[in-house]
Amino acid sequence: MKNLFLFLIILVFSSSCKKSDDFGKDKMMSVNEVGTVLLPPPPPKVDEVKFVKPVIAKSEENIEQKIIKTGDIRFESNDLEETYSQIIAAVKKHHAVIQNDTEGKDNNSVFRRLAVRVPSKNFDLFLDDISKGVTYFDNKEISSQDVTEEYIDVDARLKAKKVLEARYLELLKKANKVSEMLEIEAQLSTIREEIEAKEGQLRYMQSQVSMSTITIEFYKTVANEGGATISYVSKIWNAIKSGFNEISNFFIVLLSIWPFLIILAVILHFIRKRFKKKIQ
Repeated sequence: MKNLFLFLIILVFSSSCKKSDDFGKDKMMSVNEVGTVLLPPPPPKVDEVKFVKPVIAKSEENIEQKIIKTGDIRFESNDLEETYSQIIAAVKKHHAVIQNDTEGKDNNSVFRRLAVRVPSKNFDLFLDDISKGVTYFDNKEISSQDVTEEYIDVDARLKAKKVLEARYLELLKKANKVSEMLEIEAQLSTIREEIEAKEGQLRYMQSQVSMSTITIEFYKTVANEGGATISYVSKIWNAIKSGFNEISNFFIVLLSIWPFLIILAVILHFIRKRFKKKIQ
């Protein structure tokens, strides 16, 4: 009986070992088969690694250059009306606007000064048209100012302020307390003022960029007949009036200090009288 029981144990043990060996082989085969598929390839050597520079995406938006042009010219004209008509024709042709018109007279000339706003794209053509027939310029100053960087900076700040405004509006919707609402509205008020200021700056710069300003002054020399005689007589008459005014002022001053004059006269009288007694 004991021998039979020992034999059964040996048989069971040998069969289990055989199964475990078969299972191990199968498992090793499956691992090897899977490993050939799933295991990543060995890392490349340092020499084989190719470094690729990052590509920076360029902005699709083309930044338009912002240039402010101004002009200031002065010249002599034989006929002011004809020159003015020539300028008016150029104003209409190039869609410009006369911003200021001034007429005046100096000692030996009459002049007219115009401040004209002209589209920047027509600046040079307008300047050529109004310069026709001009022999020489007493003054001709053309300047260009690049405000592109300033414009971009103000525009960026404006966008940032608008984003901040949107965030505060979201917070205002979620606020439950009155104190929170008042604080957020105060911040919104400040931000909106800054936004309006930035928008005003952009509008002004855009206006200066789109419309250039040209100051035009033209004059005509006139003879001053009899100017020397009239001037001399005028000087004499002014001198007479000035002398009369000075005399009047002098008497007015005397009248205003008459008590002091009386006291001074009394003092001088006693001094003179005392001096005479000493002499005798």
